[in-house]
Amino acid sequence: MNFLACDLGGTKVLLGIFKKDVNDNSPHLILKKKYISSEWGSFELILEDFLLNKCQNFNHPSSACFAVAGPISNNNARIINLSWNISGKALKNKFKFKSCELINDFAVQIYGIPFLKKNQYSTIQNGVPSESANKDLHAIVGAGTGLGIARGIISGNKVEVLASEGGHVEYSPKSELEWELKNWLKNYLKVERVSCERIISGTGLSRIAEWRLSKSDAENHPLQTYLKQIKISNDLRKQLPEKICNLSTKGDQLMIEVEKIWLGAYASLLGDVALQELCFGGLWISGGTAPKHFKNFKSDLFMKQFFDKGRLKDILKTIPMKVILDEEFGLFSAACRAKMLLKT
Repeated sequence: MNFLACDLGGTKVLLGIFKKDVNDNSPHLILKKKYISSEWGSFELILEDFLLNKCQNFNHPSSACFAVAGPISNNNARIINLSWNISGKALKNKFKFKSCELINDFAVQIYGIPFLKKNQYSTIQNGVPSESANKDLHAIVGAGTGLGIARGIISGNKVEVLASEGGHVEYSPKSELEWELKNWLKNYLKVERVSCERIISGTGLSRIAEWRLSKSDAENHPLQTYLKQIKISNDLRKQLPEKICNLSTKGDQLMIEVEKIWLGAYASLLGDVALQELCFGGLWISGGTAPKHFKNFKSDLFMKQFFDKGRLKDILKTIPMKVILDEEFGLFSAACRAKMLLKT
């Protein structure tokens, strides 16, 4: 029996047909197709092309899960920058799915955790919770374009997702340098408050670099020319995080400083989430930046900031922490949920 999964964002749409494997609980991918969102007038046109033109040789999927980059209400979603309105009920009726669900593209990742294979993740610390700790509790944090946080209760293959907007909590500076950064961001972005997402995301890494490059000792830095180009092209801004990381790897001292501030803020947030959720089942790091920064996540700098929670630091040492390395984990997780929907 086949089922459909979709990772639906403002930039791209990734669709996949999966099937159940008799000897494996994980969904088995049999066909995948990537679409550029802006090239299509609606999501229904994309789905129609995929099912009618690309899937003729496969049985029609019985269930479908659409992981959508945005809030979900009553199985409906709106992709703001594309002006797409998406209805789970309408998709179910038009494409004759027996079950159809829309879910936030970050919250859906909780469904993928029980079915992860060893090549899809790596461990930062094993953690040994006490016997009385609730090991069904999990939390997942991911920095990509934005900052996502979700919680879940996982008991065997039974999963309950608890959505969160924790990425928008207030950013708390821990040094005079970070306080300076926060105030600069307020003025630069003309906002009254600075959320964690403003710092801990790919966009945040770029903003930290822009702040650092605004100082007098950076006026001759090679990225100055690129910053001028960014003001003209937003597409160039999306490439800035990669340039920062490349320069840092090559020994650029200013970009090393920028990356350290970003990593420190990320580690501190993870420690806060771990204490808030007491996720003794696991604290998971995902998002587009995770595979790129895996080595940094195991660094002394990162772990020091993670454990820097005063009297409660010993609790953090008992929480397993792992990094998702699968760059298509969103599609995989949507497939795991679609597989569960086969039973409904």
